Amino acid sequence: MSLQMVCLGWHWVPYRYVKTDDSGRPVAEFPEWLRELARDAVSDALGAESFPGYEPDAALVNYYGEDAKLGMHQDKDEKSLAPVVSLSLGESCIFRFGNAETRNRPYTDIELQSGDLFVFGGPARLAYHGVTRVMPGTGPPDIGIDAGRLNITIRETGLQAA
Repeated sequence: MSLQMVCLGWHWVPYRYVKTDDSGRPVAEFPEWLRELARDAVSDALGAESFPGYEPDAALVNYYGEDAKLGMHQDKDEKSLAPVVSLSLGESCIFRFGNAETRNRPYTDIELQSGDLFVFGGPARLAYHGVTRVMPGTGPPDIGIDAGRLNITIRETGLQAA
């Protein structure tokens, strides 16, 4: 993993979520506008009736520099198997989306551009996925990201705050 991460709602550390960051500070609040964006994306992609009561409560905001990559992994640390919504901003990347059984083939490489939303839920919710490369020079000049890309993954943890 060669990226930088900030969390909203819940702080993700490998294999679990906590309410404080590494220094003991509370994690930033999960914004309502992200909750609404995720709900709309899930409704548009999978149908409004597919996930009634969908309550996304965490976002991982990842910054990928121009040389960053993220190996194939599953998002399986949540108690909820509600869909994950991924928003891309900045430079394009090659997003590898695979299957739920193995990191290996079959998988599909997809170019995600700035502004793209990618929703995975249902049988694809536990699909292995990763970023094989960032494509320098492909980002729109007017969004304030000079190089690299931001990816915001929004999810429902299924956890209750203490």
